[in-house]
Amino acid sequence: MTVIIAFLMNILVAVAKTVAAVLTGSASMVAEAAHSWADAGNEIFLLIADRRSARKKDATHPLGYGREAWVWSLFAAVGIFTAGAVVSVTHGISELTNPEPVDSPEIAYIVLAVSFVLEGVSFTQSVMQSRRDARKNGMPTVRFVLTSSNATLRGVFLEDFAALTGLVIAAVSIIVHQVTGDAIFDAIGSILIGVLLGVVAIILIDRNRRFLVGANSSLALRNTAGRALLDSPDIERVTYLHLEFVGPERLYLVAAVDLTGDAAESSVAERLRRIERSIEEHDVIETAFLSLSVDDEPSLEFAAAP
Repeated sequence: MTVIIAFLMNILVAVAKTVAAVLTGSASMVAEAAHSWADAGNEIFLLIADRRSARKKDATHPLGYGREAWVWSLFAAVGIFTAGAVVSVTHGISELTNPEPVDSPEIAYIVLAVSFVLEGVSFTQSVMQSRRDARKNGMPTVRFVLTSSNATLRGVFLEDFAALTGLVIAAVSIIVHQVTGDAIFDAIGSILIGVLLGVVAIILIDRNRRFLVGANSSLALRNTAGRALLDSPDIERVTYLHLEFVGPERLYLVAAVDLTGDAAESSVAERLRRIERSIEEHDVIETAFLSLSVDDEPSLEFAAAP
């Protein structure tokens, strides 16, 4: 729902900004129009990411299709950089060499104000979802957004934040241009919007890259998983634990455990498989694999929740 709302808002805003850019000739409005069209296109990538990453695991993808979310979100981030940042900076530099006055700035102000309201609706939706998820994980909202495995939520949150900031930059640039009569400030606004989009794009690219190459879970999540394993009546100790994200809020768990009792080998194998299936019933576990610990391996310790 967050992505759909963002997509609809960006389409409306992009059309309005394009009309305003044509009527006013403002470099900042051109940058903002490019920004909104880039965001609208990127929402399509995020919708694809949500749909494709939600598919169930099968024989060809035993760890599921969750990484699709980061692939398509990476495409979206590159789109922000190329269609948004590069276009805005290039147009701004062009206007610096040949600055032109802004015609009918009132039109730009109206469009910017309406756009701020529409973008604010989308941003409010993403903030509300981010806060709910952050509370569940016991983390501050901004930290959760930047570190979460949920690529689509992070993409919408940062895009909307950049959109609101860009609107403020555009408005200030046009106002300063009006006050001073110097069109160079409008061109500078376009460049600043491009730089802003470039920073957001680099952050998104880096986060998706980290998860695609195999990001480990946080220490808090590792401790939670370790304590959950030790709470099982079948597990006496854990000597190895690996948790890796294989999709948004989906983990691959590998552990070496020492089972209670001294059962026969065939019985032990059945118990391991049963425990694995039980672990995989948890919402965030995509696949679990357990092996037996060696006697001389030290037991792992897991800190209690604060």
